[in-house]
Amino acid sequence: MFHKNLLALAGGALALALIATQPAFAQDVPDNPDPGGRSESDRASGNVRGESVLPGRIGGGRPDRPQDNRATRNRNAPPPPPTPEQILAEAQAIVTAAGSTCSVTEAIQPGVDPERRKIYEAACAEGPGYILVAATPAQAFDCLELAGTAATARLRDPAADVGQQCTLPANQNGLAVIGGWARTAGVSCTIDQAIAIGKSDADNIVYEVGCAGVDGYWLEKVGTGWKLQDCLQIASVGGTCRFTTGQEQADGFEPKLAGTDAAACDVTQVRLMGQNANGRFYEAKCAAEGEGYIARINAEGVTQQIYPCATAQRIGGGCRLTPAPAAPAPTE
Repeated sequence: MFHKNLLALAGGALALALIATQPAFAQDVPDNPDPGGRSESDRASGNVRGESVLPGRIGGGRPDRPQDNRATRNRNAPPPPPTPEQILAEAQAIVTAAGSTCSVTEAIQPGVDPERRKIYEAACAEGPGYILVAATPAQAFDCLELAGTAATARLRDPAADVGQQCTLPANQNGLAVIGGWARTAGVSCTIDQAIAIGKSDADNIVYEVGCAGVDGYWLEKVGTGWKLQDCLQIASVGGTCRFTTGQEQADGFEPKLAGTDAAACDVTQVRLMGQNANGRFYEAKCAAEGEGYIARINAEGVTQQIYPCATAQRIGGGCRLTPAPAAPAPTE
């Protein structure tokens, strides 16, 4: 079972302070004084000190042109920026040192952190990309986790500072990556939303996927497989799915009543009541006033038995969405 209060991702909102990379400033050079030692007033009045102007001398009274000291200029010039190939190689070295199997396909260096350590963003050939910090040991932050942390923080405060986020177009792939994992876990719906939402008690990242028109899911990577729970399960233990509506759950459940005594029920609400060795028990409320059913469904998703709410008070505590009809008044 998932922890009801999911932990914040990546140990809390990652606030990677970013200082934009800038070239080193050239050293300040003082104003060049007149080589003849003249003051501003002397130059303005035409007075000349020192060497006299000799007849026939070219450029009389002017100093020789100073030499172009390229060695000095090169020492003061900022180093050339790294090439894209260098950035790619540096990012690959960091992500490998951090223990990831990511094969970097694209990388940028947006700046440095307050300790002047270089920060990189890397996109991977498969799976999520990373924000990388050239630290010891190397640090790698999953783009999907960062995006999930940011989304959760902005739900609480739209103006929240969410720290460094992934910006490469190749890293805006959460729906594709998480959706692929969900299909591997057994989800067959059309997935239209997906995000990382927190951590389980086992410290595994939990993801939510929304499905078009039906119930959504939470999934958690457990060992080499996936733990999958639909949002009706999540609601039954007090959790909330942000991508699934009550109407989607009702619409997704209604086909399970086809061919049963409850086939005519226009389901408006549904809840998971619990389960035992015989299957799961659901309550479905119908649009018709006072009409509702409890359905027992086996592990294969097939409806095995239907109980009208009017006579099902002893099953799982009875119906809650559809109140049982009042007992008829005794006749005199």
